[in-house]
Amino acid sequence: MTSWIDAHHHLWDLSAVHYPWLMAKGVTRFFGNPEPIQRNYLFAEFRRDAEARDVAASVHIQVGAEDGLAEAKWVQAVSDAHPDWPMAQVVFCDLTAPDLSARLESFQALPTVRGVRQIVGREPGEDAVTGTNDLLDNPRFVEGLREAGRRGLSFDLQLIPELMGKTAAVLDRAPETKVALCHAGSPHDRSAAGLEDWAEKLRRLSDLPQVTCKLSGLGMFQHDWHLKDFQPIIEVCLDQFGARRCMYGSNFPVDSLYSSYSRLMDAHLAIVPNEMHADVFRTTAAEFYSL
Repeated sequence: MTSWIDAHHHLWDLSAVHYPWLMAKGVTRFFGNPEPIQRNYLFAEFRRDAEARDVAASVHIQVGAEDGLAEAKWVQAVSDAHPDWPMAQVVFCDLTAPDLSARLESFQALPTVRGVRQIVGREPGEDAVTGTNDLLDNPRFVEGLREAGRRGLSFDLQLIPELMGKTAAVLDRAPETKVALCHAGSPHDRSAAGLEDWAEKLRRLSDLPQVTCKLSGLGMFQHDWHLKDFQPIIEVCLDQFGARRCMYGSNFPVDSLYSSYSRLMDAHLAIVPNEMHADVFRTTAAEFYSL
């Protein structure tokens, strides 16, 4: 049996760590109504779904906890309790913080930590309110990226196509830092013109050799998706990045709002050519996150 790696998922125990965005009442997010996932999503449930599709290792991605270090310590405890399941984690750390070195030191005391995610852009409406893309104008941000790279940490990049050009210019200044592009760059406009524009902007990131692309989160902007909806997105990513720079992630439990784990993974397995499966569903993630 071939075993795969899920390179992008979340877990949460609402009694152990507080997630303000998740527990907000009456708020519809860019990915939809979070009410069905306002409950514990623990390792046992994730593992049951993942093992059914031959997944045997994973990468936990930070998910907006009030205290990023508390979340990271909890994830480390989960990993320690399941030594037969290789798990890496990507944590939240503000790369513009004046005490960045000390913060990263604390995270790197946890053996599962491989990288940092600080969201640059989620969706045009939310970004206008939160101002997350102001990061790109902060000179501390690029220095933080460099510091992460010097420490051997990668950066998980979540943004929208509108920010790709500006972000690529920032990443040009931190070429030694490995970058994982989350959710294929969030192509939120699924019209033919929207996908054409996304693909054109994506080229600015795929031209950077330190950037790897995650085939993940594709249901967030099209909840009633069918195989044909994912196909042009995945094909563009494979064409621009190549299989050795693409990796699969379920984005569970967020994507559980729209489909089962099996249906989601089966769709990706059907679209990615068979000869690319080993790279996209295992090797790229194993090498990128040292699993």
